[in-house]
Amino acid sequence: MGARPHPHSDRACSFVRRRFRVVPCLPRCRRGADGADPVRAARAYFGLQALAGAAWWVAVFAWPWVRQETLGSLDPVAVATLDIPLFVAGSAIAAFGVRWAIVLSTAWTTVVAVALAIFATLTGEAGWGVLLMAASAGASVLAACLLLFGRVPTGWMIVGPFAFRAAESVTATHRPHHVFATFRQIVVFWGLFLVVIPLVIAFLERRWMLALTFPLPVTLIGALLLVSASALGIWSAVVMSTLGDGTPLPSAMPNRLVIAGPYRFIRNPMAFAGIVQGAAVGLLLSSLLVVVYAIAGSLLWNYAIRPLEEADLEERFGPDFRRYTAEVRCWVPSIPKSLSA
Repeated sequence: MGARPHPHSDRACSFVRRRFRVVPCLPRCRRGADGADPVRAARAYFGLQALAGAAWWVAVFAWPWVRQETLGSLDPVAVATLDIPLFVAGSAIAAFGVRWAIVLSTAWTTVVAVALAIFATLTGEAGWGVLLMAASAGASVLAACLLLFGRVPTGWMIVGPFAFRAAESVTATHRPHHVFATFRQIVVFWGLFLVVIPLVIAFLERRWMLALTFPLPVTLIGALLLVSASALGIWSAVVMSTLGDGTPLPSAMPNRLVIAGPYRFIRNPMAFAGIVQGAAVGLLLSSLLVVVYAIAGSLLWNYAIRPLEEADLEERFGPDFRRYTAEVRCWVPSIPKSLSA
């Protein structure tokens, strides 16, 4: 027979959790299909962040070049007075699931990242410190969401104008209305995500003294990729708006499932094109951060937006959409069985 738990053990654990507001482990039903425990991973992240923060402070006081590249002219003693207890110690305590430490260390990391970015933009110093703290802030927010909510909330991304709604159905004679609406969307989205934001990122990269110079062949490859991906995006948009009786915009989604044109070979040709476009713009601007921005956008779309979009499509198109997803891959172009047979 297995050992019987002590009669007071459950009450003691409950007292500790209430007293220190410790986050309990999620039940096994919430674990991933591969057995991964998101809460354990989030706690491990805070533990690693505490160790990395401590190592960084040792390096700051041991090597002047580390201090110069990450703090610039800021007084390291004054910064350490606040950062060591709030960032290093706070992250260490957060690794045990203590709620106030999770909130405190995440908030402090975010504030430091923003403040350091402003300082680096004004002075041209501490560029590497901005990158390190920005990465820490983003990862801390994700880990905090897993610990506090058991998941990363994504529903807020599909509210208001971005909520999934089918477009108003039109007759064939009025179908150009969807085409014109689609191209208006392209102008706005491409202008914002492929011009304005990359230019701002490239400017900050240079201001923070982090810019690299790419060789001419890389720039030419970027131009070729941009033209090719843009052509794919336009082709996908035309097929979607003419055959789907709708637009790619979530607030005016197609009324028919489109499996023609590029959609016969890849489920998300417009998203695929957009990611390649973003990376290509980074190559054209000689900006590694813009390339990272494109990769981050692909991860956001794949893990936050795509599941919501595909759930909506499955609800509206049912077995047809399930057969489509079984035959056509999401990201890797392939020849479907119906065409290769």
